[in-house]
Amino acid sequence: MTTDAILQYLHIAAILTVVVFLTSQAALCRPEWLNAKVVERLGTVDRIYWIAMGAVLVTGVIRLLWGAKPPAFYAANWLLHAKVLMFLLMAALSIVASRAMARWRVALRAQGTLPDEAEIRRVRKLVMRAGHILPLIPLPAAFLARGFGFGG
Repeated sequence: MTTDAILQYLHIAAILTVVVFLTSQAALCRPEWLNAKVVERLGTVDRIYWIAMGAVLVTGVIRLLWGAKPPAFYAANWLLHAKVLMFLLMAALSIVASRAMARWRVALRAQGTLPDEAEIRRVRKLVMRAGHILPLIPLPAAFLARGFGFGG
């Protein structure tokens, strides 16, 4: 019981870290605010975001394997698959945004140039879309934890 509580705490702490750094990306990634310092800061924020995403994934897998319920309880449940699919969709959107932010840093360091307004808005939309998926993930998790989702 203590192990499960600690695993749940670590998973929630990782999720909250994702929330903080995804929100930071959305706040910083604005045409009117983007300058050289912000481009560099976005790189740092993005690295911490990905560390937190990795922690969410790792703690989720650990909870699946060593949590209070056996792995078979979760593995056959479509709600877990929905939750994982949303997480992967979030990650896919974030990968595209992260690659763009990395290109911005390369261009800034090599030529001293910043991205144009359309590019900044495009990347911010990706970050915002990922951010809009995030609050949906706990819904299947809440039902899953209460035994819903079995039997098709």
